[in-house]
Amino acid sequence: MNSVTATTYPQPAVFFGHGSPMNTLKHNRHTDAWASFGRQTLQHPPSAVLCISAHWYIYGTAVTATAAPHTIHDFGGFPQTLYEVEYAAPGSPELAQRIAELLSPLAVTLDRNRGLDHGVWSVLAHVFPRAEIPVVQLSIDGTKPPLFHFQLGRKLAALRDEGVLIMGSGNTVHNLRTVNWYDDAPPYDWALRFDERVRECLVNGDHTSLIDYERLDPRALLAVPTPDHYSPLLYVLGASQPGDDLRFITEGIELGSISMLAFAFS
Repeated sequence: MNSVTATTYPQPAVFFGHGSPMNTLKHNRHTDAWASFGRQTLQHPPSAVLCISAHWYIYGTAVTATAAPHTIHDFGGFPQTLYEVEYAAPGSPELAQRIAELLSPLAVTLDRNRGLDHGVWSVLAHVFPRAEIPVVQLSIDGTKPPLFHFQLGRKLAALRDEGVLIMGSGNTVHNLRTVNWYDDAPPYDWALRFDERVRECLVNGDHTSLIDYERLDPRALLAVPTPDHYSPLLYVLGASQPGDDLRFITEGIELGSISMLAFAFS
């Protein structure tokens, strides 16, 4: 597997609420917290990053297997400067193959054409801005239930001891239909309540409730109207290990109904 360091260090499993793609270009309390996490992680740098992003949500399971993944600008209506962002991290076909082995007998497609979407690079542009660490992305199979994603995270947990940082990128609360586009918009009560329930379950180690998230709160389907942005959390939860410390990186509700909650097991 490609490596940027001769020494292998055990790595965290981390979830980032990535919010708007514009966070790539912004310096705010959330992106500053992402950068701080990155600086701390680089004290014992990962050999690679495996990212599960809300924005590769397909039928089936696939993994990027190219040595040089391109930057995907998978959005519309944003300033030209955002389309000019390039996150030129190397890939790792060796890590892609290792992931396929760990997930066996599940059929995993080695995708040699796909690049990295903004759920990956909008965060990593702050976490690892030099783009030197190899990055591999795993798809989310949209046909599968929450427990399936948690169980895949369990299988992938071994990578942490092999020096791979496991990263989920989505949002615990993500309802674009109810977004209030004013920067200082107050959070909806239901968004705050669901986000707090997620936080409580993380602190209490209540994985079952987080997997069965539709029962977590009476208005859970307002907070998670579609599972794409919530599912990356389940991979990170599955990749947690006994004895991990839970650390909250940043939190808060933006635009009324987008949670920026980020946390790490390490």
